Amino acid sequence: MSGAFADLGTFLPLVLGLLVVGTYDASGMMVGFGVFAIATGVLYRRPVPVQPMKVIAALAITGGMTASAVTASGIMIGLVLLVLGVTGLINHLERAVPRTILLGVQIGLGLSLLSTSAGLAGAAPWLGLAVFGLLIAFQFSRLRTVGCLIILGGAVLWSAVFGAVQISSGSFAWSLPGLHEPDLTALHQALETGVLPQLALTITNAILLTAVLAADYFPQDRNRLSARNLALSSGGLNLLLAPFGAIPMCHGAGGLAAQYAQGARTGWAPAVFGVSCLALGVFAGPNAPAWLSLVPMPVIAALLAFAGFQLVNLNRLSYLRWSCLAIVGLTALVCVLVNAAAGLFVGVLAEFARSRLPRGRMSSPSGETR
Repeated sequence: MSGAFADLGTFLPLVLGLLVVGTYDASGMMVGFGVFAIATGVLYRRPVPVQPMKVIAALAITGGMTASAVTASGIMIGLVLLVLGVTGLINHLERAVPRTILLGVQIGLGLSLLSTSAGLAGAAPWLGLAVFGLLIAFQFSRLRTVGCLIILGGAVLWSAVFGAVQISSGSFAWSLPGLHEPDLTALHQALETGVLPQLALTITNAILLTAVLAADYFPQDRNRLSARNLALSSGGLNLLLAPFGAIPMCHGAGGLAAQYAQGARTGWAPAVFGVSCLALGVFAGPNAPAWLSLVPMPVIAALLAFAGFQLVNLNRLSYLRWSCLAIVGLTALVCVLVNAAAGLFVGVLAEFARSRLPRGRMSSPSGETR
């Protein structure tokens, strides 16, 4: 239960931002997340998260894409991911990217989440920092696996009783998703604006890096949690759900790290999250934003920072050569300054250059040649 909601720091800011815009089908969006998450739990039987695609969501929130173009993006990205999975091209890409680069992307993504969380706390950064500290403290106590649940429960109760968000019987409204058919203009806008940059980020973070992290956490399920399967599930479910108002969705390494840290080990975590989204979509519909707003922004910021903190795992750096450490650092830096896709590209170029250098010239601080 605690792990099921550990990734709300990524989920809530983007979803609430889209719903506040007012041109999106709240029921279709929440039902889409519900079906995607439940299917993920059944398919993988592990805590594989479901998140909004960040580039598409950010463009939609800022007015860079229409609702119809967002639907078109989900369909096109779904088709591309399906092709990558069915043809096995994603496996070739996975083998072509060294683990050092993916480690750099992982650290860079974690640092980016920590940086983003600082801007989400709003007027009460001290509260976000305190909640983050409490989440970390729980990791060293017997409450380790219920820390997120305790904090979320307390925050929602506080908002319902003392906050500005009011929940009444009128907040329930039976609703079902409608059918959304994008036109040619929407297809063109989606391809021109958001599909290509989102695909680069999705392949890097939601597929390759998530597969690597899942293999570390669950080595016995390495084959089931493969990059190919993640591409197939993301592609197929987006293609199925986008026409019914769902926004483009994917998996994510940060969410997996956060859920695992909160004790999630099985597919029950995404299933519980999915049932919650499904209930909001069907029984709250247009009023879903009011329910989601019960989680205060400082708490959302703390959850996002917690996910980033879990990704910044420096333990494996001690086993790397100095030349490899340079690649990891450069990749992470570009991820923070630009994005994960750019970090991957720069890392591949740097790794190619490093592989052309004469071997045996790199020395450790003690003078021992590696």
